[in-house]
Amino acid sequence: MKIKTKFAALLAILSIGLSTPALAHPKLVSSTPAASATVGATNRLTLTFSERLMPRLSGVDLAMTGMPGMANHAPMKIGGATTAVGEDGKTLIVTLARPLTAGSYKVDWHAVAADTHRIVGSLTFTVR
Repeated sequence: MKIKTKFAALLAILSIGLSTPALAHPKLVSSTPAASATVGATNRLTLTFSERLMPRLSGVDLAMTGMPGMANHAPMKIGGATTAVGEDGKTLIVTLARPLTAGSYKVDWHAVAADTHRIVGSLTFTVR
């Protein structure tokens, strides 16, 4: 009986040391334009995450939320963008057909990494 108890205790100790690490979710590390930044006209956005992304399950929605001289501007979805994952596997690259005009913008992003959990977030920026 003592041998079984010692064996069980040894297995318990070993299982603590051999437990698998918890899978983390991707986190937004940086973006260009940066959150809350004011930039010149651009036709490219990048969002870099902490983990490699699953390209088919990650992307963005871009909307213009304000225009100079227009109060109470309703958000207007910006179409015609292509989204790809960069060579590092961690960067979403959004390329627009034309540079963004002056105004404020909101990027709603969604990212899926190896753990297959969909993580969402948003950021805003202004084009002068």
